[in-house]
Amino acid sequence: QVQLVESGGGLVQAGGSLRLSCAASGRTFSRYCMNWFRQAPGKEREFVAGISGSGGSLYYADSVKGRFTISRDNAQKTVYLQMNSLKSEDTAVYYCAADWGGTVIISIDAMDYWGKGTLVTVSS
Repeated sequence: QVQLVESGGGLVQAGGSLRLSCAASGRTFSRYCMNWFRQAPGKEREFVAGISGSGGSLYYADSVKGRFTISRDNAQKTVYLQMNSLKSEDTAVYYCAADWGGTVIISIDAMDYWGKGTLVTVSS
């Protein structure tokens, strides 16, 4: 069983930065691919970024490439999402999700565990 707790959301002006964190419980954190998804009001949940267990493979949605960076610290059982050059369209609830296995699978249905989310609001 893995529990995920996100933090770091808040209100930021357009062009600003935020760093989200997701702390995980459990002893096998490094065996999970970790992902960030987001869901804006009235929209479906969408993939943002994913990272393999070792941290060697990274994946990003086209909408955040060059602005967001995903990373992980397996010793601290934490995954991060550094968000720079934020835009109003980045406003959403951001969810951390864990997927058991060695390959990042960009699919909501593939996720084994979810956090409760943290709200990011970007004002223009």
